[in-house]
Amino acid sequence: MTWEPLLLTFKLALATTVLLLIIAIPLAYWLAFSKSKIKPVIETLVSMPLVLPPTVLGFYFLIAFSPNNSFGNWLDSFLGIKLVFSFTGLVIASIIYSLPFMVHPIQSGFSSISSNLKDAAYVMGKSKFNTLTKVLLPNIKPALLTGIVLSFAHTVGEFGVVLMIGGNIPGTTKVASIAIYDEVEALNYSAANFYSSVLFAITFSILLLVYLVNGGHLKRFWK
Repeated sequence: MTWEPLLLTFKLALATTVLLLIIAIPLAYWLAFSKSKIKPVIETLVSMPLVLPPTVLGFYFLIAFSPNNSFGNWLDSFLGIKLVFSFTGLVIASIIYSLPFMVHPIQSGFSSISSNLKDAAYVMGKSKFNTLTKVLLPNIKPALLTGIVLSFAHTVGEFGVVLMIGGNIPGTTKVASIAIYDEVEALNYSAANFYSSVLFAITFSILLLVYLVNGGHLKRFWK
């Protein structure tokens, strides 16, 4: 029993969440305001991880990233990047797998903003980037917080995807969910309970904080 799988889990969740936030904001903005004919297709692709079994996604990630595949071979030969059974591969797979948990709340936040607010910013001479960063994002803080927490918590709980693409390499890809599975198989329930209890306590605390903040309970408490 070691803290290494837990530390690796939260390292993966943090890296995935930060990168997802960078990717999801422009994507959610486009989905919220675009009238493109391909918008339903993009929304469907973003939402696919919600309904597909994790092992299906993991299998296709494994095929795509494998050196035996042309794409995986190109990454390995020309860029020296190995995505199969590596932490980098876990991050990329986790980004795709957790994408809807970041995009959907932020998209809903953008959609809830009155168009008059955006139009007023344009009339005042603000660029689209300044309107996004100075006007829109400050008005969807609850949506941003929800997306960040859901993405982090979802990544912490990943199993099928990380097992398929990362395997079970201690210190590299053996995250807490894999460690729990290993300990249960070995009938070492005390270690499995340790890992499970830590994950339960941390994810419960994070989700509780989100509900308290978004519901305004903390402000009422401190008053």
